[in-house]
Amino acid sequence: MAKKATGSTADKKTADKKAGKTNAKSDDAADKQGKGKGGALKAATAVNVRHILCEKQSKALEALQKIQEGQRFDKVAQEYSEDKAKAGGSLGWQVRGSMVGAFQDAAFALQPSTVDKPILSPLVKTQFGYHIIMVEGRR
Repeated sequence: MAKKATGSTADKKTADKKAGKTNAKSDDAADKQGKGKGGALKAATAVNVRHILCEKQSKALEALQKIQEGQRFDKVAQEYSEDKAKAGGSLGWQVRGSMVGAFQDAAFALQPSTVDKPILSPLVKTQFGYHIIMVEGRR
C-alpha cells in the first residue's frame, strides 16, 4: 500500500520526529549538553555531584525552599548540610556503584547545572537522611 502524501513541511517534520529522525545540528547541540537524541540524557559512567544532607525532612525542605528562592546551592549546603562534605556539598566525581541506590538513581537522572541555577532532585530519602542533589557534570 502506498504512503499518503501530505506535501506540508510541518507534516514532514512531525513524521520525522515520530520516526526518531532529527537534523544533525540539533543532535550535536544536544550531545554538548549531555543529552542524546530526543532530549534524553546520554548514558554516563560518572557524575560530578553536590548534595545537601539533613537528618530531618523539615530541615531539608527549608534548605530546598532557600534554593528555590534563588540562593546559591553551595551557600545553602554550607549552612544546612549535616554531611562531612562541607565544601559546598561537593562530593566530586562519583561512578556508578559508589553511591547508595536511591541517591545514585537520582544523581544519574539529573541534567548538569550550576550552583547559581541548579536543577535539583526532589528530596531523596536514604539511610543517611534526606538529600537534595544537583549534578555539575557527566562523563
